[in-house]
Amino acid sequence: MILALSGCSSLWSCTDTTAERGEAGVRVQVEDTSGRPVGVTARVVDWRLEPHPQVPSEGDQVHFHYRFYGADETSGPAVDVCAVDSKRVALGCRTVYSSDAFGPNGDRTGDDWLAVEHPEQVAGVLLLPNDQSYDGRTCEQDVKDGGGPHPPEPARMGDQL
Repeated sequence: MILALSGCSSLWSCTDTTAERGEAGVRVQVEDTSGRPVGVTARVVDWRLEPHPQVPSEGDQVHFHYRFYGADETSGPAVDVCAVDSKRVALGCRTVYSSDAFGPNGDRTGDDWLAVEHPEQVAGVLLLPNDQSYDGRTCEQDVKDGGGPHPPEPARMGDQL
């Protein structure tokens, strides 16, 4: 006896969607891939140009402090942070994770560095609201279990924010 299930030979229905990049700002409401707030706010507390203490010979880099409000250590989001020029063109970017930020009394505060080619052009440091902490498998990687919503591509040097 041979059993055959109809439809088993058809292709898996797998679709990927990519979220639109949210509006960059000094203070942002972190949003999921549907554009809905996740209950966490991220903020650039301050920034300055100075030599990195481990590589002072490389000259000035962007040293910035940030804070996450409403995040906890187990379910915290991640956002892209970029140094920008006066026209909001990214000069350098990286992703910061709320789980890496810590401080007294449970504050989710952290600091990091951005190396930029022309530090004298830096006019500010901005955050992008899109949560970058989870990017599931794509259809290309796994047609059976992949697919679904994904955050936008991480911000890169030259992106207009």
